[in-house]
Amino acid sequence: MMHSDPPFDTRAHYMALMARKRLYGGIVLAIFVALMVSGFMLTDDRNAGGFWDGLPQIFDFPAAVLADTIPKLDRLPGHFLRYFPSLMETINIAAVSTLLGAGLAMLLSLLSTRGLARWPRLIPLFRRIMDIMRAIPEIVVALVLIFVLGGGPVPAMIAIAFHTAGALGKLFSEVNENADLKPVEGLQSVGGTWFQRMWMGVVPQVSPNYFSYALLRFEINIRASAILGFVGAGGIGYDLRNAMAWGQGRFDEAAAIFILLFLTIVVFDQLSSHVRNAMIAKKGSH
Repeated sequence: MMHSDPPFDTRAHYMALMARKRLYGGIVLAIFVALMVSGFMLTDDRNAGGFWDGLPQIFDFPAAVLADTIPKLDRLPGHFLRYFPSLMETINIAAVSTLLGAGLAMLLSLLSTRGLARWPRLIPLFRRIMDIMRAIPEIVVALVLIFVLGGGPVPAMIAIAFHTAGALGKLFSEVNENADLKPVEGLQSVGGTWFQRMWMGVVPQVSPNYFSYALLRFEINIRASAILGFVGAGGIGYDLRNAMAWGQGRFDEAAAIFILLFLTIVVFDQLSSHVRNAMIAKKGSH
């Protein structure tokens, strides 16, 4: 007499899987909360003033800026004109570093994409190079270059371009993986070099996505170039640091710089969003 296996209960199996998933999720969440709490307590202990002691004064600086600026509103247009050249220097730093970083990112991404790489065995090497470039913050690279080259916009430009190449290289390589290889194979069959295959067979396909990511990175680099000015890398951030260092009496200048930065970021954010949407609409119409 043959014994048949008991029927498989799909519902019970599904509920068991869901219970296990919830258990693992709860454990991960508990570990995350514990790390956050312990990290906060350690940081608060090492902080000079303490987070909770300083929390009531969080609005003291904005209040001081407003109190110093409101009686001097008539001076703001003059401050705008005075710091506009520094703002243009910051935008130039961001633009040049984005162009240089995007160019290097394009090359690194093509060298690290399977099916397109010039040297397939070196794909892991190029990917690790991009990882390192992304991992090192711009301010660390800028501080090293300022020590070597001195203060000015050149260290900021190199530092931002270095980080941009790593960040965009990762994004570009993901775009490259979706490229159609038929044009590349056709160019290879007629004797095209690797550079010709990439430039005429791959880049035309992926250039809209490249441009979209580069515009997004340009917005980020404007903020980064302003921040690097605090460590002596030129641009409007350097003027903002000086205005804030003078303290009460110069906060109207700091307010003017804040307004200039805010308006610049809003303008470029809207401009890049408009360009990206137009490119998406154009791509969808074909």
